[in-house]
Amino acid sequence: MARSDWYKTMVVYQIWPRSFCDGNGDGIGDLWGVLSKLDYIESLGVNAIWFSPLYPSPNADFGYDVSDYRSINPEYGDLEVFRQVLEGAHERGMRVFMDLVVNHTSDEHPWFQASRDRESPYRDYYFWRRGRRSRAGEEMLPNNWDSLFEGRAWEQDPESGEYYLHIFAKKQPDLNHDNPAVRQEVKDIMRFWLDMGVDGFREDVITFISKTPGLPSAKVKLPAATGMEFYADGPNIHEYLQEYRAVADEYDCMLLGEAPRLKPETALTYLESGELDLMFNFAHMEADCLMTDFLQRPFSLRKLKRAFSEWQEKIDGRAWNTLYLENHDHPRVISRYGSEDYRTESGKMLAACYMLQQGTAFVYQGQEIGMTNLRLPRADMYVDVMLKNNCRIASKFLPRSKVLTLAQRSCRDSARTPMQWSAEPYAGFSSVRPWFYVNENYHEVNVESEEADGDSLLNFYRSLIAFKRADQAAIWGSYTEHCRQSGNFYVYSREHEGERLLVICSFSGREQYFTAPAGFDLADGELIFKNYELNVAVDNSFTSRPYELRVYRFGPAEKEDAE
Repeated sequence: MARSDWYKTMVVYQIWPRSFCDGNGDGIGDLWGVLSKLDYIESLGVNAIWFSPLYPSPNADFGYDVSDYRSINPEYGDLEVFRQVLEGAHERGMRVFMDLVVNHTSDEHPWFQASRDRESPYRDYYFWRRGRRSRAGEEMLPNNWDSLFEGRAWEQDPESGEYYLHIFAKKQPDLNHDNPAVRQEVKDIMRFWLDMGVDGFREDVITFISKTPGLPSAKVKLPAATGMEFYADGPNIHEYLQEYRAVADEYDCMLLGEAPRLKPETALTYLESGELDLMFNFAHMEADCLMTDFLQRPFSLRKLKRAFSEWQEKIDGRAWNTLYLENHDHPRVISRYGSEDYRTESGKMLAACYMLQQGTAFVYQGQEIGMTNLRLPRADMYVDVMLKNNCRIASKFLPRSKVLTLAQRSCRDSARTPMQWSAEPYAGFSSVRPWFYVNENYHEVNVESEEADGDSLLNFYRSLIAFKRADQAAIWGSYTEHCRQSGNFYVYSREHEGERLLVICSFSGREQYFTAPAGFDLADGELIFKNYELNVAVDNSFTSRPYELRVYRFGPAEKEDAE
């Protein structure tokens, strides 16, 4: 089947199913809840839905530890209600993408359970190794790699005495894609869902699936990432992804890869080859941290701008970008890059600042109403496995109060609190106490109240999404950054066939003086998006208010009459 590029004009809504909407009254979000909210999702103007994992799982990592790839977690429903959701989305003109989590499985997956037997054909589905011996004769781990989530990367099986590899949590053993039988399993899984009508996959940490032969120890130790050079972008990664692409090419579907610590030059090796259509990167989510949200630093607008512009400028014309500021792996962005005191204003500014770049835009559940971080009084009240590991390590060096502050600012659980639908008990998410804490600001921050306010963040997102999908400059236009040295403003323009957009975003909580860049006369532009009234500009300048946004549109220059 000929490959199409319809994904370039998508705006995608991500659903983390456990916290979206409880449709059967057990306190856990599910597919019945999604089914009841399809009209709401359609009303946003998006034309695709991406589901975080729906598969059966013991929930060591809330679905990213899969125990059955061909079914639905009973907490969320079954295949029948999934088909209803799929059909309902398609009837509304929305495509549906699944998470494909194949770097690892759950340790409760039947493959792994069978692999505990050394004689089983499933033994080679995973990386089983004997321990090493030190010079003193003491048993050591097979190598010195770290797990990104939970201590060292090896866990010993008490029955066989051997160790299995887990780059993530202990209950997430890595699959061995060097085994052709594993790759065939992945292809069969893809066909199972594509035959059902799914429109593509977001492939979780897909660049980790090829490990260096021999699994050598790393010479340089990195905090929580020792050994990464031996499994990120491994020696056979392109060969394996080409096999999976061949399956996708039997269908009209999209493949999106997730790749931690990805550089644009590396992304192009996957994108220009066609192995993947899109790739998520994390560079722009490191403007207030080092490599991980837990290692926090003061927010740097210049760092954010460098990340945005590097990806725009290096990918432009050669491949296609992804645009996002929130997902299930990061705390809420208003609490990070914006201001909870200026929640609506900074929320609108942040929405435009990323969505009007070139690329396919993603909106995460609750982002459209400005949900914020959850600040629990004790670190042990959070449930995320990665945070538990971070707190365990940090507690060795820092006082409890500092560890709590880091947890409150960085935890992925803040993105996973129940969706705030109304001011009713439990935020209208459920009729009973939910599986996790509801943010206490749900009385003010909820869908119902924002529906009634024409100037709300929710209605701003609707207008912005409609514009992003329709305006040719917003879709296809070239990207140019202006005011690069400014520590207060992020300014860029988009241009396509004579139409120009000028996007002006203040990241300051104070008033700041702004002068338009050369070549733009604000008096000639149409102000199409803003987050304040009384938008006067004098001599091409104005004093911006906290987190002010202005987007101007300039039409093609008028041609002089021929003499």
